[in-house]
Amino acid sequence: MLLAGTRPEAVKLAPLTLALGQRPGLRPLLVHSGQHQGMVEQALVPFDLGVDAWLDIPPRVSGTQAELVSALLPALDAALRRFSPGAIVVQGDTTTGLAGALAAFWLGIPVVHLEAGLRTHDLAAPFPEEGTRQMVSRIASLHLAPTEGAVAALLAEGIDRRRIVRTGNTVVDAVLAVAARDLPAHDQGLALLEMEIAETGGRLLLVTSHRRESWGEPLGRTLAAVRRIVAEHPDVQVLFPVHPNPAVRAQVVGELGGRARVTITEPLEYPDLVRALRLASLVLTDSGGIQEEAPTFGTPVLVLREVTERAEAIDAGCAWLVGTETDLITATAGRLLRGELRPSPVGNPYGDGKAAELASAAIEELLGLPEQAVPDLEQARS
Repeated sequence: MLLAGTRPEAVKLAPLTLALGQRPGLRPLLVHSGQHQGMVEQALVPFDLGVDAWLDIPPRVSGTQAELVSALLPALDAALRRFSPGAIVVQGDTTTGLAGALAAFWLGIPVVHLEAGLRTHDLAAPFPEEGTRQMVSRIASLHLAPTEGAVAALLAEGIDRRRIVRTGNTVVDAVLAVAARDLPAHDQGLALLEMEIAETGGRLLLVTSHRRESWGEPLGRTLAAVRRIVAEHPDVQVLFPVHPNPAVRAQVVGELGGRARVTITEPLEYPDLVRALRLASLVLTDSGGIQEEAPTFGTPVLVLREVTERAEAIDAGCAWLVGTETDLITATAGRLLRGELRPSPVGNPYGDGKAAELASAAIEELLGLPEQAVPDLEQARS
């Protein structure tokens, strides 16, 4: 069973679902927890995948983590008893992942943690994700770590090395697969921007900000930086896909709406996001996934956080940690746009598109099935 409740989970689980389906003796069952209705299904479409089963949970009223977990646990328990999977795969650091790991652990079903070992060692940042992934690591049977840094973090916490496989990140598999299809822009705002940039020779600045710690004053400082960047660079066009949270949307529209060379859209479908990352000259984001995806296209990233669990992109010279200080964001963006600062041409530090193949072989091994030959599996264990 592969459990998804959010769009990023679905994107990262899709390549693994496809890879598992190619291996004799394994049958992937993709289950939607219902955490984000409609988003999982939308994210799976570019991979020609669909949801196999949905959890029956009531509509959320308060929107709290406690409400969501209290609904997920009995629904997951029922689904796990019904399907009796050989293992459950949970991704990353969401409430869906934590609830899935707990419900499976209580039933003695092995938990496979995809994207294991990311750490800031600060339970307040990102919140609650840092705590969530640490808790999942305590009960996982197999840790699919994306990088050497993630492996080292798990080893430092006493995880048995034999239970860790360094696979790379499946989001690289996903972004390469979608980019290869080269689908035209679906969002009208992106399509119009693309035409205008082609005609004028302008440059695209992609901006996203959605994390809880960014709401309010931090987001206000970021938006002030965006206004300054637009003023100082007349050829720059801004694309800002806005998070659906009403407070975030109101603040972004209030401070950037109606400004020349600023386009505000709904959240982009995944093929459109990949297209925007390929087109962009620079990205400003607090998204973890975008930090992993943008290096595939050599697109530099300014990380709008005080700390990041994805230090590999920064260490590789693909990204810069700038927080939400207006002056620092503006100055660093200016250096990149003027060519005074350039991203390192090292490729994507999060993988080469073979993560799903390695992960599926490791799951085969966990379940005691005859393994199909994967030459890099032993190296991934060392």
